Amino acid sequence: MSVLVVTGTGTEVGKTVATAAIAAAALARGRSVAVLKPAQTGVGPGEPGDAMEVVRLAGAVTAVELARFPEPLAPATAARRAAMTPVQPRDIAEAAGKLATEHDLVLIEGAGGLLVRFDAAGSTLADAATLLDAPVLIVAPAGLGTLNATALTAQALRVGGLVCAGVLVGSWPAGPDLAARCNLADLPESAGAPLLGAIPAGAGALTPAAFRAASAGWLAPALDGGWDAEEFRARMAPDA
Repeated sequence: MSVLVVTGTGTEVGKTVATAAIAAAALARGRSVAVLKPAQTGVGPGEPGDAMEVVRLAGAVTAVELARFPEPLAPATAARRAAMTPVQPRDIAEAAGKLATEHDLVLIEGAGGLLVRFDAAGSTLADAATLLDAPVLIVAPAGLGTLNATALTAQALRVGGLVCAGVLVGSWPAGPDLAARCNLADLPESAGAPLLGAIPAGAGALTPAAFRAASAGWLAPALDGGWDAEEFRARMAPDA
């Protein structure tokens, strides 16, 4: 794939760190990578946003941010309240298409979940993915409640005729509870797509060198890593 859309089941599920890990693993394989953040909200002028956090963690990534809105709200709401022009799906598709001509992999990191509104017309990240005919990766939490949110996101992708590339656990706890352990088997069933990795909780606090060295070990081969879903499930199984 040359363009991969990274969405979440909601906010604060680990999308940015997951995007950085995917970028780092691809870079380690010798691929050129760009990360596109269509709408950055809740970050002031001159402050580093999500795209620059990917650069900090992953390394030599081309970072592009299309718009920045000051309040930490959904992009459509943040744009309206700031009296600024919202980001349109065609803007995202055009920017990603240009980056794809210059890079081996373009990662588009959404804001919040898949159907968060970008403008008053109700345009979403899914609309941009449709224009690009790009697969979508779902980043999901590990614990209780994640199955419903993951299933709803995957269903929205199917209804829209989009391909779910897989599901990635955005923050795997050091001491996983019963729900998290069971969800390793249940998440791919809820998504109707493979489990493609598990990012350890706190990974974003590692030094960039340690993060880059470890990233491939958190991701399945489909994401340029060496993580084995079956081995991880067996090791984390409730009766293990």
